[in-house]
Parts: sequence; C-alpha cells; structure tokens
Amino acid sequence: MTTTTNILAVLPPEGRERLMELAREVSFPAGTRIFEEGRKADRFWIIRTGSVTLDLHVPGRRAAGVEILGPGDLLGWSWLFPPYTWHLGAEAQSPVRALEFDATVVRALIEADPVFGRAISRRIAEIVAHRLQGARTRLLDLYGPQGSGPLR
Repeated sequence: MTTTTNILAVLPPEGRERLMELAREVSFPAGTRIFEEGRKADRFWIIRTGSVTLDLHVPGRRAAGVEILGPGDLLGWSWLFPPYTWHLGAEAQSPVRALEFDATVVRALIEADPVFGRAISRRIAEIVAHRLQGARTRLLDLYGPQGSGPLR
C-alpha cells in the first residue's frame, strides 16, 4: 500500500526550516532492517529515494508486510509517543536515501513551539490512523476467510 505521508508539507515554513536544520542524510542498502518492532524508537526518517516495507510480527509465521513507503513518506512515528518503542518493523526494499532526525531533539522542539508541535502531532496522528487501517486490511487479507485486497 503506497500513500503519501509527507510531513513537511503541513508544517509552517519556519517550523519546516527548523526541522530541516536537524536533518542528517543517511542511506540503507536493499534488505537492511531499519528498525525492529518492540525496540527503542529514538529517530525517524523522511524517505528521499527508494522504498521501505513496514511489517508486523505474526507469531509462528513470517512478518506480514503491511505498507510500502516511498519518496516523501515519513518512516517512523513511534518516537513521538511513550514508551517510544517501534510498533512495526521496517526493511529497505530497494536502496534508500533518507533524512534522519533525532527524536529527542524534535520532541524538545515540539514542546518549545506549540504551533509547530500541533502541526506535526496532528499530521502524525493522521499517518498513524492510516497505517493502522492499512495493517488491519492487510492482516484480514492474509488471515481472514475472504480477504480484503492486495498489498498496495
């Protein structure tokens, strides 16, 4: 499931500039596990090139892919909500270039600037709702009696 979950587009210009000042360019080769479900969420990324599969651990089975992210998409939202542990896993499907952000620094910026904080928190809440619905649909497709459609 591909969707645009671009966080930069909803930020006020000064908030976007402040966030971009914190960005660090990183890359991940295809097949790299970027993060694992249940581990510490201390950073997040905005994908510039490539694609990343989000997956969900299914006991006794291989992880179920629930969404594919691409350029402009936010990778990681668990860093915003205590206890700051990943709710999904992520793997680079192709070589990925991304902007990486330190979660502690961004959370401090959110606390210090209510307008920025409200904009980023609202957008991330929308992304979380979208991804949870996508995970539900994908799991029904994989394990439900009739399925509900392909991974998009």
